[in-house]
Amino acid sequence: MLSAKQRKLCKRLEAGRGRLFRMAYAWSHNPDVADEVVQEAMIKAFNSVDRVKNIDALDGWLFRILSNCFIDFCRKQREGVAIEETMLIDRETPETVHRQNEMLAAVRTAIVSLPFKHRQVLTLVDIENFTYAEVAEIIDVPLGTIMSRLNRARASLKQILDESPVEMSNKVKLEIVQ
Repeated sequence: MLSAKQRKLCKRLEAGRGRLFRMAYAWSHNPDVADEVVQEAMIKAFNSVDRVKNIDALDGWLFRILSNCFIDFCRKQREGVAIEETMLIDRETPETVHRQNEMLAAVRTAIVSLPFKHRQVLTLVDIENFTYAEVAEIIDVPLGTIMSRLNRARASLKQILDESPVEMSNKVKLEIVQ
């Protein structure tokens, strides 16, 4: 039987599932992968809920679990990918899509093209509104590293988005999918 504190923590964990999914999807751009990683993170969080001492730090703790689960997932995939089982999928947006959707697609494409470490920091700070200190704790790197990665990520993102629409449409974005 769970204590009142544990029940409260479990409710907060379940309430955060949507945020976790959005973040995992931002990192992977694959709903199946995001769902699998979030499921693993939720299991680990529920199994460790009795060890949470500071309820105010719950979000950072939960996103750190998510980050570790995503990295573990990537490692497992890297070990088991056979090139003959790999399909390349073109992720371009049709020209008939509304202008706002094209802009959103261009931003998403630009974010996807960033290295994982930059994409991870950018999404945690700019999408989920974590502080630099919280992100440093979540991914277990020094604060200065977070600031450096975020600066590089934003500069790269700006450079990609400043390219002309013709150049963007001529690029073929390929993603490895299993």
